[in-house]
Amino acid sequence: MANSRFSIAVGLLPILGTLVLAAPAWAQQNPPAAETLAKTYGIESFGQIEAIRFTFNGELPNVNLSRSWIWEPKTDQITYDGKDKSGQPVHVTYQRSQLDSQSAEIKDTIDPGFVNDQYWLLFPFHAVWDGAPVENAGMQKLPLGDGSAEKIVVKYSSDGYSPGDTWELFVGPDGRIREMVFRRGSARKPGTVIATWADYKKAGPLLVSLDHRGTADDRPLRVFFSNVAVRLAGSSNWTDAQ
Repeated sequence: MANSRFSIAVGLLPILGTLVLAAPAWAQQNPPAAETLAKTYGIESFGQIEAIRFTFNGELPNVNLSRSWIWEPKTDQITYDGKDKSGQPVHVTYQRSQLDSQSAEIKDTIDPGFVNDQYWLLFPFHAVWDGAPVENAGMQKLPLGDGSAEKIVVKYSSDGYSPGDTWELFVGPDGRIREMVFRRGSARKPGTVIATWADYKKAGPLLVSLDHRGTADDRPLRVFFSNVAVRLAGSSNWTDAQ
């Protein structure tokens, strides 16, 4: 049962195993909709970030998961605190550039979990980091709430580890995502996730949404973040999201 719970929670969103996340670059030739979104969330100040700390919490029926991370973007070093497949506590630090030399637990379970959780927290940046095509689909009805918002669609190519995945982001007049629809391009489950983006906080120069509620293949879903903080260049102190 522990294994199946872990797999369900890891798979809440895409696991793009080929991603290289260290020192992400912001290319100025990105589509205007992607650039505007990323700027709202603080991408122009991302270079000031030495480390990001966060705890990912996932809730589905009969599933409760908590995973804590520290990511150092400039070196792509990861520190993980959580549990292994058997439910035993784990504390490990590793370099993503050296995954081939890591244990099967890190390669097959822990690092895919990190990529999944970090996408939930920082997806507005991936709209420019990943180079996927971005389309502005104009004003559309919100999938969960009342009213309408500007729909921005980010669709990954048919190649790679998670081909054809599509993110539909519904952006309000303040430039913040209000709701999203994730559609998986492969047969892996869940195939469709619909969720709100709420409880916005600032962690240093970064804007983050800490609470997401909705459904995963029509099952109730909540993803929320706690213990979110950043450490800025030249400082040894953490700045909590507030």
